[in-house]
Amino acid sequence: MLSTERAVEAIRFHGLALADAAEGNFDSVVGCCPGWNVSDLVWHIRRVHYLWGSIVDGLLKDPEKVPEIDRPTDNDKLLADYRAGVVWMADILAGADQSAPVWTWSHQKDVAFVTRHQVQEAAVHRWDAEMAAGEHIEIEPDVASDSVDEFLEHSTRGRYEEAVPLSGSVHLHATDTDGEWVIKENDDRNLSIVRGHEKADVAVSATASDLLLILCRRIGIDHADIHGDNLVLSRFLARTDLD
Repeated sequence: MLSTERAVEAIRFHGLALADAAEGNFDSVVGCCPGWNVSDLVWHIRRVHYLWGSIVDGLLKDPEKVPEIDRPTDNDKLLADYRAGVVWMADILAGADQSAPVWTWSHQKDVAFVTRHQVQEAAVHRWDAEMAAGEHIEIEPDVASDSVDEFLEHSTRGRYEEAVPLSGSVHLHATDTDGEWVIKENDDRNLSIVRGHEKADVAVSATASDLLLILCRRIGIDHADIHGDNLVLSRFLARTDLD
């Protein structure tokens, strides 16, 4: 797991890099976020930072206590607000007691969850903004690997109701840093995740960045080296509700 210092550093870096990619590019389509242009993406993350920064700053147990903010009609003002919001939230997270209890949507109800999840938010949405600008980036291996681990631990708990059983196991292997996970589905339809090497019905090897982007449905499985049952992999990737 990333240290708090490293996590906050990654949030600042990717958050501000997203702004750089967005500048002058507001009308471009964000391909992985249907119906959004870059201005919509910036507004989404601006609201995310405001919400979570407010929750941690006030150690809130109820997200409804965070008042709404209005979207600026001018994109340059929106981007300026966004940049200030990145720094504001990062400063709050850096100075907070990571063990302090707060509301979250996950089973982990503390500041540490917020800090860790915001790394993934910043890195993946920065990738979205770069792609909309015609650029391609690789997320740093340590950031991407921890984000894969965080995604498996938290985001996969949200399952589409209509998702079919996996009927098999999946082995994910990061090729450029430490990171191996074996995923199985229990009888109660929850996932069991083992960190380490173990034989599975399908094995997926890729850089940590590509593994994260595959899980987040940003890129296809053609970016990975796959051995085994592709149907099990397809069921696993389609299982998580990312809405």
